[in-house]
Formats: sequence, structure tokens, C-alpha cells
Amino acid sequence: MHVSIRIQGYLDPSWQVWLENLQIVHEEGGTSRLSGVLSDQAALYSVLDKLDWMSLKRLSLERREIPSDES
Repeated sequence: MHVSIRIQGYLDPSWQVWLENLQIVHEEGGTSRLSGVLSDQAALYSVLDKLDWMSLKRLSLERREIPSDES
């Protein structure tokens, strides 16, 4: 599944490995976008739990399934 998560604040790119290798991009207005492919819903919940543990405010979450011929 492909996910895109926007959070309040700038997240240091060094957290990328800990957050399931989601790409971290800083956006205008003081937000960061984490995006990439996760293996399953359990991996998504793991990322969300880690963001909660870091007390980061989630602004949006978009998720879409990747057809099997694209993976």
C-alpha cells in the first residue's frame, strides 16, 4: 500500500529508517510529508504508533492500495 502522511513541524530526515523508510519531505508552512510504500496495515499502524510516541500532530493520512501488477 502507498501512504502519504502530513505532520505538523519539520521532522529530521534521520528518522526515515525508523519510520519504515518513508521519505520525509519538508513543506512550506512548517509541515513534513512522509510518503512511500508499506508492506501491510500492520506496518502503517507501526508508523502511526511511532508518530504518536514522538507526540507529532498528524494533519492528514492518505492510503491507497497498489495493484499487484505494480508491486
